[in-house]
Amino acid sequence: MALLEVRELTRSFYGIHALGGVDLRVEAHRITGLIGPNGAGKTTLFNCISGVVPPDSGTVLFGGQDITGWRPDRIASVGLIRTFQIARGFPRLSVYENLLLYGDRQPGERASAALVRSTAALRRESELIDLAFAIASRLNLVRVLNDPASSLSGGQKKLLEIGRVLMARPQLILLDEPVAGVNPSLTREIAGHLRALVDDGLSVLLIEHHMDTIAQLCDHVVVLAEGKNLAEGSFDELSRNEAVQEAYMGRKRRVS
Repeated sequence: MALLEVRELTRSFYGIHALGGVDLRVEAHRITGLIGPNGAGKTTLFNCISGVVPPDSGTVLFGGQDITGWRPDRIASVGLIRTFQIARGFPRLSVYENLLLYGDRQPGERASAALVRSTAALRRESELIDLAFAIASRLNLVRVLNDPASSLSGGQKKLLEIGRVLMARPQLILLDEPVAGVNPSLTREIAGHLRALVDDGLSVLLIEHHMDTIAQLCDHVVVLAEGKNLAEGSFDELSRNEAVQEAYMGRKRRVS
């Protein structure tokens, strides 16, 4: 059974079909790539899966459970977490504070727990502090841990986005262009981190326009065009697919 399964998902905006019956399967412990030309419906699909936008019809199954139309926070609570194309967060807060905010089971979310400061609450705060430092260490963010998020480079902001997701203990991460606008050295670093996370048991579905990154990272690739499935398979198979070449280039050329 696939970890994530999307069946016949549709979504329209003002009469324009952004998704026209998309099917998608994401297997556990793999990196699945979602590619396609601009306007293919990739981000809309992410929005529908993660609850940001409700689909008009179709089904989203996660771990065999129907999560279609759930609120984003409820979807996140079962382990399906997404990032956004433009890194989010709180720019005036430090990297450390941004990480802590996204930890699950925050003891200060209820006024009574924040005021009483029970032993259990203090223990959970300590656990979140340790987790934030461990994630910062893993992602090479320790040296900027006390810097405001606004001072980070584009690549570091992408790493912080991944770190904030990891604080929520996900099973599956939806990554929207994780290396867009990132310099080549940090692109390679981010790719290495993603592969290591999957080796440790996570699963990833990513949108990316950098074909070198797709070729390097993805175990399986799904191509969308005009809101519909066009093709899927390994990157090598798709790079020889004439329909994929036509969708990307407008003429028959190798996708690379």
